[in-house]
Amino acid sequence: MSEARQIRPAHRPAHLRVPDFGVGLGLRAPHYAAIQEAPGSVGFFEAISENYFGPGGRPLQHLDRVRAQHPLVLHGVSLSIGGPDEPNREYLENLRKLVRRVRPPWVSDHFCFCGAGGAHLHDLLPLPYTAETVERVARRARLVQDFLEVPFALENTSSYLTYSSSQLTEWDCIGQVAEQADCGLLFDVNNVWVSAFNHGFEPRDFVRGLPHERILQIHLAGHTDKGTHLLDTHSCAPIDPVLELYRETLALTGPVSTLLEWDEDIPAFSELLPELARIASVRSEVLG
Repeated sequence: MSEARQIRPAHRPAHLRVPDFGVGLGLRAPHYAAIQEAPGSVGFFEAISENYFGPGGRPLQHLDRVRAQHPLVLHGVSLSIGGPDEPNREYLENLRKLVRRVRPPWVSDHFCFCGAGGAHLHDLLPLPYTAETVERVARRARLVQDFLEVPFALENTSSYLTYSSSQLTEWDCIGQVAEQADCGLLFDVNNVWVSAFNHGFEPRDFVRGLPHERILQIHLAGHTDKGTHLLDTHSCAPIDPVLELYRETLALTGPVSTLLEWDEDIPAFSELLPELARIASVRSEVLG
């Protein structure tokens, strides 16, 4: 097992010392009205970047209203940073325009690929964990961070297959990318739990093996147990073992903004507030 390193924010690289906003929620359209009626009930919101690439209209109006009342970060789902094609220039231009509009303290996307040859598969597909992958993704992550002029973080994804060509563990590969790119990490605790079950590794090895000083944000979510495997569905609350893994993560990272993702069977906004309080209680127990 990798040796755990207890990190506090002062030990982070200077350009990655971002604010801790407490516990937040993914920004979803069904909640727009309720959010306006309950300012201050959530620590921060995370918006899906691609939903707001249009030049105007109601989505951007809603985003501006949320941004006026709450801290807001951007999270992408289609950069495809590990794919065979270089990052799309038009995509990056659209993202930079959005960054300049809402001025988030950081931007994130996924350690994955989403397609090839101009075809987008609308999925977050795993990468082989090799030195070649480290070099390719790190170079691109540095390019993206420099282009956006804001801290950039990559998120570990859940997966359902592995590559025979992999030479590294997932956490070693992601950690090396972050170090070489000098970028941040978005650590998804539920994704670790899902992948650990699906592939038979110890989830705490993943938690302990990362460069904790580079973790800018944490994700929590629920999954669906199919018996032989777990599906990362974001359709329910995080289970207790995931919260225990979150507890161990916080003990290593110190205070890090934590987000609850809920993307299927989305409850009313008021029904999510007790779940945020549950996560906040864990934070308080760990951080004091």
